[in-house]
Amino acid sequence: MLDDIKRRIFWIFARTCFTLYRRFPVFGRLRASLAIIRREDRILVIVRNDGRGLSLPGGIANWREPELETLHREVREETGLKVSGEELQLRYYSTADVPCNTSVFEVQATGELKNSWEGSPRWMTVAELEPRLLPSQRPLLGLLGKTPVVNHAQTIQAEHNNRGAQSQ
Repeated sequence: MLDDIKRRIFWIFARTCFTLYRRFPVFGRLRASLAIIRREDRILVIVRNDGRGLSLPGGIANWREPELETLHREVREETGLKVSGEELQLRYYSTADVPCNTSVFEVQATGELKNSWEGSPRWMTVAELEPRLLPSQRPLLGLLGKTPVVNHAQTIQAEHNNRGAQSQ
C-alpha cells in the first residue's frame, strides 16, 4: 500500500513539474545525465510511475552538480546500482519534455536492482522499449541499437526541436 501511495504522489509531482516548467522555464535549460546499461541484448530502462513511458536511468542535475555526479546519484536512486567505467557517448539538446541539455554515458553497473518512487527498472530489447521511450530520449534509439561503442561523443539537435519550427 505504501508503494502505491508513493507511485501516486510521484505521478502528481512529475506531471505538475513538467507542465509548469514547460510553460515557465524560470531556470532556463536544465541539465541531465543518462546511463546506457547493457546486459547481453537488453538495455536497462525505468518503467516510470508517472505514466509517461520508459526512460533510461538518470535525471536532472542539481544546481552546480557535475554531470558525472548527476549520473552516479540518479542511477543509484532509480535502480540501486553503482556505476563505473563511464564513457561519454552523446550530448544533445531537446525541448520535447522541458528545455534540457542531456549527456549520455555508456556505463558498467553493479549491485542489486531495486524499485524507486520514480519507477521500476526492467531489462528490455530495443524493439520492446522503442514504442514507449520518452519523446525527449527518442534521439538515442540509433545509439541504443548499436553494439556498445567507445568514446564517439558528438552533439546533435533533438528531432523534436525541428517539429515545432516545421509546424509554424
